[in-house]
Amino acid sequence: MQDIIQKIEKKEALVGIMGLGYVGMPLAVMFAEAGMPVLGFEASSEKAQMVKKGQSYIRDIPSEKLAAVAVANNNPKPGELGVAEDFSEISKCDAIIMCVPTPLAKTKDPDLSYVATSSELIRDNLKEGQLVLLESTTYPGTTRELILPLLEEADGGSKVVGKDFYLAYSPERVDPGNPKFDIHNTPKVVGGVTSSCVEIASKLYSQIVKEVVPVSSTDAAELSKLLENTFRMINIGLVNEFSVMCRRLNVDVWEVIDAAATKPFGFMPFYPGPGLGGHCIPVDPHYLSWKLRLFNYRTRFIELASEVNSLMPQVVVSRVVDALNHDKKSVKGSKVLVMGAAYKADIDDVRESPALDVMSLLQEKGANLRYHDPYVKSLKVAGVSYESRAYSLELLAESDCVVLVTDHSDFSAKDIAENSKLIVDTRNFIEKNGVREEAGERLFKL
Repeated sequence: MQDIIQKIEKKEALVGIMGLGYVGMPLAVMFAEAGMPVLGFEASSEKAQMVKKGQSYIRDIPSEKLAAVAVANNNPKPGELGVAEDFSEISKCDAIIMCVPTPLAKTKDPDLSYVATSSELIRDNLKEGQLVLLESTTYPGTTRELILPLLEEADGGSKVVGKDFYLAYSPERVDPGNPKFDIHNTPKVVGGVTSSCVEIASKLYSQIVKEVVPVSSTDAAELSKLLENTFRMINIGLVNEFSVMCRRLNVDVWEVIDAAATKPFGFMPFYPGPGLGGHCIPVDPHYLSWKLRLFNYRTRFIELASEVNSLMPQVVVSRVVDALNHDKKSVKGSKVLVMGAAYKADIDDVRESPALDVMSLLQEKGANLRYHDPYVKSLKVAGVSYESRAYSLELLAESDCVVLVTDHSDFSAKDIAENSKLIVDTRNFIEKNGVREEAGERLFKL
């Protein structure tokens, strides 16, 4: 145990990152910037070659930042990020961190095939004294029940955790596009299978984060991430339902939230929107629901919040219908411009984006559909391919209805307010930017 701790302290420990995506790439770059040798493992040969050339495909990591640490070989020195396409190179690493997808199947059951495959690759190339970490969000018990038995099979089943290898879980807390919080200043929760596992994992992460928060077990660490995202999902579901209620009562939900937020205690403002997006909040709580079903327990809050949030794209489309009716037009044949396809502002990620559902529903109603997003150049909705339209005042003016789904900071609220025939604003973008009067009766809020 002391050997790996000393190597970490001297920044000589080779850190392997399995999966150079939204989670793995920032992590790999940060370890390299901290002066440690890093070896990335990426199943996509195209992406692996891009990393070797210092070309980033992750918006939060500019190519200049990647190029400053990337090297075109698999033998990185301290402060360098190399890439290996041969997974047998895992045996060179002192620590290996899994940052692989954990999607849901259509039945809402967890798909841990990527975690299982990665664990098997590590098992087959396990190095004596190696630290193995999982960062992917998953249900409680995954590290202990799935990964641990696989690693114990190494070398004919002779390996002992806490002695021959170390195993821990630390949930990723990446928030794409957040200019204030990154890996370095976001506390890192760490849970280990044994006390030595959590000690070594904490030592490793302390090289790149300000604060490490050790917990008693991998299960506790896994649950902490699920609680974070379930908390957000349920509160967003509450405020989304509240927005529907306020519409029925003819009250502005945004005014109500702002008024409630003046209370200095006991209240945290959440805001309504067109639905949930991204890989975390719409997905993660279902890991917990699935796990608890094994104990014959129904997670009613999660199920209800999921139901409310999943209906929000229909609420948005109903507002489009209201807006077009105002101009004595039907949705069918009307030119409807969707502004924003990414699931949140100032990123290029469309995973689970509510914009896709809004577009699909408008498509079904026969709208002459188009979209604009400066970060998403093309996408496919219900089998139909779309290209982002070039932004212009003419694009706004020729559209029968403009639907603001994502509030990118480089959108001009003034342009939209002054040049659009009708506006359906799902983010309160127009009013927040002080151009409510310019929009007048042409504005329809969520």
